[in-house]
Amino acid sequence: MSSTQSLLLITLIITIIVVVMAMLLINRRQLRDIEELDNELGNMEDLHLERAIGKLDQMELAGESLATLNTWKKSYQKAAELFPEIQHLIEDGADENARYRLVKSHQSIKQARELVDSVSEDVKNSSDVFTQLLESNRENKAQYDELMQSYREIRKEILADSFDYSVALEEIENRLSAMEEDFAQAKNLSAQGDHVEAKRVLSKIRADLTALKTKLPEVKEDQHDLQTVFADQLDEIAAGYKEMRDAKYGFGSLDVLLEIRQSNDQIDRSLAALAQLDLEETSKGMKKVEKEIKTLYRILEKEYKARPFVEKNQDKLQRLLTHQQTVSQQLIKKLRHIDESYELTHGELDESRELEREVHKMDSDYIRASQRIADGRAVYSEVQDDWIKILGRLQEIGKRQQELSEAVDGLYEAEEVAQRSIKEFKQQVSLVYRHLSRQNLPGIPEGFLQMYTLVINEISKTSGELNQVRINMEKISEELVQISDDVDRLQREAEDIISSANLFELTMQYSNKFLDNETVVRARRNAMKLYDRDYNYKDALDTIATAVERAEPGSYQRIENAYYQEQKELID
Repeated sequence: MSSTQSLLLITLIITIIVVVMAMLLINRRQLRDIEELDNELGNMEDLHLERAIGKLDQMELAGESLATLNTWKKSYQKAAELFPEIQHLIEDGADENARYRLVKSHQSIKQARELVDSVSEDVKNSSDVFTQLLESNRENKAQYDELMQSYREIRKEILADSFDYSVALEEIENRLSAMEEDFAQAKNLSAQGDHVEAKRVLSKIRADLTALKTKLPEVKEDQHDLQTVFADQLDEIAAGYKEMRDAKYGFGSLDVLLEIRQSNDQIDRSLAALAQLDLEETSKGMKKVEKEIKTLYRILEKEYKARPFVEKNQDKLQRLLTHQQTVSQQLIKKLRHIDESYELTHGELDESRELEREVHKMDSDYIRASQRIADGRAVYSEVQDDWIKILGRLQEIGKRQQELSEAVDGLYEAEEVAQRSIKEFKQQVSLVYRHLSRQNLPGIPEGFLQMYTLVINEISKTSGELNQVRINMEKISEELVQISDDVDRLQREAEDIISSANLFELTMQYSNKFLDNETVVRARRNAMKLYDRDYNYKDALDTIATAVERAEPGSYQRIENAYYQEQKELID
């Protein structure tokens, strides 16, 4: 046998094995499907719904119950008619599968599955309905007895506490009567065999009983609050208000008795809603009344607590106002007098007058409030608020007036300081000039003379301002600061001139060592011109010092250090 033939034979054998394995697998799978279909059909047949239908027929149902039975009986009977056909298809499928006629078996299984799926839902629903109908009579009777027991307990409770429900008693009785009619209807429907409709009526009774049972505690509580709690509170507020009016408490435009009447009207409306068992509307009205009662209590309490404060501080506030008016007048008088000699540059006088007007207005408000108190028209809480503000403001005003008084008090001292400063500046400038003049210099530099003249003019100008009828001390203080700076600068300039001149002489003497140095000789000539003719001592020093330093590095630094050390020792 050739290799090709061997390969073909192996392929054929493998194919046969695969086909056989596939047929075995399909056979087993379809066998499971057949068993599953047979079980489902058996479960539907085991329900024995014909027995349930027979029992229901014997119950002589009526109305909705009978209509429901007839509908689902037809649905089941139509489904049951297909049971033999389904069984036949299952058996054919099993027979064909056993003979490995797998395609025919699959077709039978498929048809059986479609029929089972089409009837299983109807059979299940029919079974549920039949079971419900069979049990409905017993369930309705049990539910009827339970609801009747609950109904009798509620009625007993209402009769026992009828006073607590008196506002809504008529409506409660109406609802109980309606329930009695529903009980009678449910009983008649059960007797007639219409258990479905009887169950619906019993469900309505349960809902009505639950609703009424839920409302009863709230009805009792709302009636108590409206007729007792709120009424007593409003009576208490009315009595308290009358006592406070007799005690000369004022309430302004607020009409407390009108507010009480309006609250009583709302109570009546809430009771009317409660009589109809409209608990939502009742609750809304009660919240309004409760809020108004709290507001009225708060108002009375606020006025009652405010009066002791007003009575305690009435005389005290009068004394403070009188004192502050006196202080205001004295401050204005003082500022007017000072304003004759000094310019008040920060509006002190205008501010003090404004503070006086404010104090006067507070005094007027105080007088009007005191009159209302005497007439019994004062709203004490408003008076308290106003007087607390006045007391705080008086403290602020007193502090500010003290600041204004102390500020202007310093003007006299400031003037004396300014006069002493001008005198000292004159002396300092004169000493600087004399000290510079005694140095036997060829002349005084033009820059120094200009600065000296400027400072003298500044001192003269400020001195003249100090001698005017009305002095602007703020301006003078600024000028004195500038003069002080300029005097210091003049002193430093004079010291620089003297030091430069002295160092020039010392350096010129030292430069005699270098008369054979043309650069030093030329520098000496230039430096002497700057010194003798231009009085430019700083440049003269720079000229000769530079030449000497080049001729002998470090020589000028030694001259300078020795000079300043000597000056320091002289000072010490």
